[in-house]
Amino acid sequence: MSIKSDQWIRKMASETGMIEPFAPNQVRANQNNEKVISYGTSSYGYDVRCADDFKVFTNINSAIVDPKAFDNSSFVDVKSDVCIIPPNSFALARTIEYFRIPRSIMTICLGKSTYARCGIIVNVTPLEPEWEGHITLEFSNTTPLPAKIYANEGVAQILFLESDQVCETSYKDRQGKYQGQRGVTLPVA
Repeated sequence: MSIKSDQWIRKMASETGMIEPFAPNQVRANQNNEKVISYGTSSYGYDVRCADDFKVFTNINSAIVDPKAFDNSSFVDVKSDVCIIPPNSFALARTIEYFRIPRSIMTICLGKSTYARCGIIVNVTPLEPEWEGHITLEFSNTTPLPAKIYANEGVAQILFLESDQVCETSYKDRQGKYQGQRGVTLPVA
């Protein structure tokens, strides 16, 4: 198993459409030259951006959180350049980038330290070989204060791990339930 470098990421993105849209270098400012939380290709990974569609958890209906029977009314939809997450709550979002993971690759996603240092934890499960779609992001606000997430800026880093053998059965082969997801995808039983 080896971790892939920035050169490999650029090559795969341009040759196979592995990441779309793709930023070949680190971006640290927007078109107005205002600082942003960085995104794009880094030394050994790719920093993804958060889209402006959010689902903020609310307990107004006193629902039980059940991954086998998730109540969609537990979320409030927000479309904005920022998302305010209530204290000790969470929100779902998605990446701007659409991913197509090669068969010999598995990814691990880690939250950016800028958010972690503010008590905001970004959680993403590994992207399996031949999975494709927008990544659904989960932001947990572990603080007793409201927390802000910025759309169109970096939120997490994807690390690409290549096996020395191609897997026998990929996510696509298994017809995984989150294959080809677009937008913010809620739990599917």
